[in-house]
Formats: sequence, structure tokens, C-alpha cells
Amino acid sequence: MRYETFDSERHDLNKVAKLTYDVDFRTFDMLFKDEESAIKTIAKDLPKRGLGDFFKVILDDDGEIIGVLMIYNSVVSHKFYLKPLRLFVVDILDHFTLADIKRGDLYLAELAIDSRLRGQGIGRKVICDVIEYAKSKNYKRVILDADFRNTGAKKLYEKIGFVQFNKKSIKFLNFERGMYNMQYCLKD
Repeated sequence: MRYETFDSERHDLNKVAKLTYDVDFRTFDMLFKDEESAIKTIAKDLPKRGLGDFFKVILDDDGEIIGVLMIYNSVVSHKFYLKPLRLFVVDILDHFTLADIKRGDLYLAELAIDSRLRGQGIGRKVICDVIEYAKSKNYKRVILDADFRNTGAKKLYEKIGFVQFNKKSIKFLNFERGMYNMQYCLKD
């Protein structure tokens, strides 16, 4: 398994869009009429995001995409651009529910593993790789978010050593989105 910086010219946009959709499918399902239109919109948006080194594709030994990973810190400036309204709504919901990133934090923003390969320890290995990377770069903690409705992910994070430090939610029409903000402390 290896990591490569996402490149819309080289990597399968539809595969990466599907994995990005999987990270937050409940929200995308609320905003789009169906999975296909959500994935199509995400695929068109990916090349515009300007995520650089922060957005990785996870490849198996044969070079096939098996997952996506996005990590960044508090000093990253996000590229602002005109995006589809539904994706802008996702950004607004994120603003109110995701963990606040402080100086010394490495934020694990997105992690998705191909559904056919889940349960094989790949997600755990990626998280452990992120922790080791954070240690090597002298970060104080790794933070991430676990959706209220994804108890399996929260349990995995807790087994690895993450603890909840905050809880945020927002209601939007008949939809509620909430996150457990979790941390893995590397330094006091």
C-alpha cells in the first residue's frame, strides 16, 4: 500500500469521487436526488479544489485506488472558488460540526476505503500511518471527526487511542448532522 498526491489528470476521477461521497454519504443523499448525481458533481468539483499535497489517494500494490485520505494542519489556507450550491451547503454544515484545528494539530479530514476492502484493517493501518507521520513532524495531536451515526468508526478510533474532546451538531430543515470531535494526543 502506498500514498500518492491526488492528480485529476492521472487518477480515476469517478473512483475518487465515489470514495469522497462515501465519507459523508448521508449528507450527500440529503442534498442530491441520488448517489449518481452526487458523485458526478463531486467528480466535476475535484480538479478545482486545489488541495495539493493534502489530498492523497491510497493505492494497492498493483496501483489500483483503494481509498482516499485528506490531512492538513491549521496553517493551510483553503482555496476559495465558485462551487455548486449543494457542495457549498456541505461546507456550511462542516463549519458548524467539524473539530476546530489548533496550532500543532494534524487534522485527518477524510478517510474512505473501498467498500469491497473494508474490515481488513486497511483503515486502521492508514490511521496508524497518519499518527506516525504526525509524530515525525512533531505535531501535538491528531484530530478527526466521527459522525454520530457511524458508531463503527467511533469504536475503531477509540480502539486506536482517540478520545472524544468535543461534540457538535447542527439541524438543517429536517436533517441533523453531528460529529464527535476526537483527538489522539502526541505531546502534553
